[in-house]
Amino acid sequence: MNDDELDRVFKALGDPTRRRIIDRLRERPKQSLFEICALSFADDGAPLSRQAVTQHLDMLQKAGLVRVEWSGRTKLHTLDPGPLREAFGLWLRNHL
Repeated sequence: MNDDELDRVFKALGDPTRRRIIDRLRERPKQSLFEICALSFADDGAPLSRQAVTQHLDMLQKAGLVRVEWSGRTKLHTLDPGPLREAFGLWLRNHL
């Protein structure tokens, strides 16, 4: 993992909405955009637009924290904790 990848991971984690999405995907993988939006409303009481959730998921995917697979025409999102573990280990190794 290089510094740019490390920065992307920590930037992705810097937003509370993205951290909540990660928490939801950790609890239950393979969620569609619709499910993530619905759970956001159920948990927070405030709806997030599909566009906002899509942008958050895009950033998480670019950071390598979310994997996508297709089931027919439905895009399913799953947490990939590998980059998070790698970023944490690299950061600690370089700063302790």
